Amino acid sequence: MGWPEKTKELDRFYPTSTLVTAHDIIFFWVARMMMLGMHFMKEVPFHEVYIHALVRDAKGQKMSKSKGNTMDPLDLIDKYGADALRFTLAAMAAQGRDIKLSEQRIEGYRNFGTKLWNAARFAQMNECAVWDSYDPRSPQQIVNKWIIGETAKAVASVTRELEARRFNEAAGALYKFVWNVYCDWYLEFIKPLLNGEDEAAKLETRRSAAWVLDQILIMLHPFMPFITEEIWTRMGEYGHKRERMLIVENWPRMGAI
Repeated sequence: MGWPEKTKELDRFYPTSTLVTAHDIIFFWVARMMMLGMHFMKEVPFHEVYIHALVRDAKGQKMSKSKGNTMDPLDLIDKYGADALRFTLAAMAAQGRDIKLSEQRIEGYRNFGTKLWNAARFAQMNECAVWDSYDPRSPQQIVNKWIIGETAKAVASVTRELEARRFNEAAGALYKFVWNVYCDWYLEFIKPLLNGEDEAAKLETRRSAAWVLDQILIMLHPFMPFITEEIWTRMGEYGHKRERMLIVENWPRMGAI
């Protein structure tokens, strides 16, 4: 970046905000970066250090070519998808422990992606969409009021855990909300409404289901960027057209609902 000259690149990128590293090189690399930065630049090179886990094999052994227990991430992506691998690592990134990675875990989170895709297909087949501005405080049906409240709880939980860098807790909260609450409970509860004769209840339920799915896609996007972006685009083919891609969509802010 032009050091020791005072360049615009150096001014922009030094100091940085966060350093991401494993615990095994804190002394060999992180501490020396800190000392050299303070010595030569008279300022710390970063203000936050996120110490992540080491990825080990299913038996807890450190991956080694000589042991033959390494896992090529490109092979795993070809087999299960990048989103499944990414979500697996996030869900297992508990502070203070290493990750014991196995293909069975990745396959399980691949199934989670399939569950989300099927939920989006169900919404499409039942014409669930938001045609204009949606007020989450407007539903009159009990089941829709309930899912709005559960969505607000999920947003608060995921936001809190992400800000605290507890990525595994955020992933776990999303998994539980999407699979158990939205797919297993809510989508089953609304089938009688969608198949009923009350047109006002139908319209409200379609809009509510689509709105909650949008909030799910936004929250899941940092963990599973590819499938969520695809579903976001596909769901935009019905109802109100998407104004922008999911990657630049604002994070949900529920406030008081």
